[in-house]
Amino acid sequence: MSDEFLTYAAAQDYITSLVPPREAELVEMEAYAEKNDFPIIGPACGYYCYQLARMMKAKSVFELGSGYGYSTAWFAKAVRENGGGVVHHTVWEDELSERARRHLVKLGSADLVHFHVSEAVEALTQTEGPFDIIFNDIDKQAYPASLPVIKEKLRSGGLLIIDNMLWSGRIFDSKDTSPSTQGVREFTRSIIEDMDWIVSLAPMRDGMIVAYKK
Repeated sequence: MSDEFLTYAAAQDYITSLVPPREAELVEMEAYAEKNDFPIIGPACGYYCYQLARMMKAKSVFELGSGYGYSTAWFAKAVRENGGGVVHHTVWEDELSERARRHLVKLGSADLVHFHVSEAVEALTQTEGPFDIIFNDIDKQAYPASLPVIKEKLRSGGLLIIDNMLWSGRIFDSKDTSPSTQGVREFTRSIIEDMDWIVSLAPMRDGMIVAYKK
């Protein structure tokens, strides 16, 4: 096999090309993200989250950091197909929460979503669990402190999905000791050293850890 062809960009483009056609509203959300440089998980990771939620037959999902609802839409699609339940959307800003609500109404999923305008880990702390899936996409320096709360709120047999675990390659730069990069490194080390988790890192887009709580 030639490394000339197996590049990161080629692999990501190929993976994305395998995602089935999406609803027009999802495509519009993707276009907005690209135009405005807004960080979303993208179609390949969104579809992966949807697949995992369907496989889990998930009925309760809590998102730590939800942006304008792109990942929420994928989880809500799965939860509806699993027979119904709830997806918790959390953001700091009213405007983002309202934008997410508008998108999810158009997708026919808003009735499954509980909207929190709050610091995400605090919202998780205050919300009754346990949950089938917790998705973590908050500020990276806050990742390590979120893990004990996540572990408490996730059911045994549940999934934790964490975004940005390759952090655009910054984790490989030994000179990068910024709080965000150190947060990703510390979180990764903490969860793989905890024997209560079964952990894999999928090098999809910016890297997603999927961790099964024993």
